[in-house]
Amino acid sequence: MTDKSHVLITETSSAYHHLEQMGIFDLLINMNKEDQRVPKAVKEAIPAIAGLVEQLVARFQQGGRLFYIGAGTSGRLGVLDASEIPPTFGMDPGHVIGLIAGGDKALRTAVEKAEDDTEQAWKDLAAYNPAPADTLVGIAASGTTKYVLGGIVHAKKHGLLTAGITNNPGSPLAQIVDLPIEINVGPEFVTGSTRMKSGTSQKLVLNMISTSLMIKLGRVKGNKMVDMQLNNRKLVNRGVRFLMEELAVDAEEAATLLAKYGSVREALVNYLK
Repeated sequence: MTDKSHVLITETSSAYHHLEQMGIFDLLINMNKEDQRVPKAVKEAIPAIAGLVEQLVARFQQGGRLFYIGAGTSGRLGVLDASEIPPTFGMDPGHVIGLIAGGDKALRTAVEKAEDDTEQAWKDLAAYNPAPADTLVGIAASGTTKYVLGGIVHAKKHGLLTAGITNNPGSPLAQIVDLPIEINVGPEFVTGSTRMKSGTSQKLVLNMISTSLMIKLGRVKGNKMVDMQLNNRKLVNRGVRFLMEELAVDAEEAATLLAKYGSVREALVNYLK
């Protein structure tokens, strides 16, 4: 599944040398200099990201789901993005699901060789009974991760829409998915450390995918998270402020409405009746 002749940008040598001899200030300045390449690279990928989101909106409206798969940093970022959907947008956790090679243990501790298993991703997905209306997004900085590639191959055979987020244009992942999202951030500051620019770019893209999807599915009103879960004092206070702004009521009335209806959306709907 991997093309050994393909040049991996993520593995090429850093433009900076003798890092251990740099002062702390210079290390930070140079890391920041490299980080500034990330949003520019993401901007180049916006047409591809938009194409994926357009299809996701249509598929969600037909009952489809979004799955992320990845290993290491990429897998953790997918799980993170999926885990933030329910509290932020009030959507059931079964709609956006993140899977990582090695299972939940790998969120904290590296699981050796888990990413080299081409069959495990589909086994992990099978527990959720994937269907053709679902979408699988593989995340792999190198674009060569076997766990991800194997999952994509099986998903395509079962009729799922597939997309890939990679930092190596032309990589095997980009070549086999329906919708490749390629973000060329260049060599890492520390050679091969894709938790840095590559990981940052993946986080930005995942933010864009899930947030724009939730907005188009009606989970945001104006610019407010009207379906957020009110499960701590900070979020309750945020909900009160939202209602104060939207309804031009004082804090006491806003708090009463929120307590009565249980969500910003329901408070808005019932007040406006």
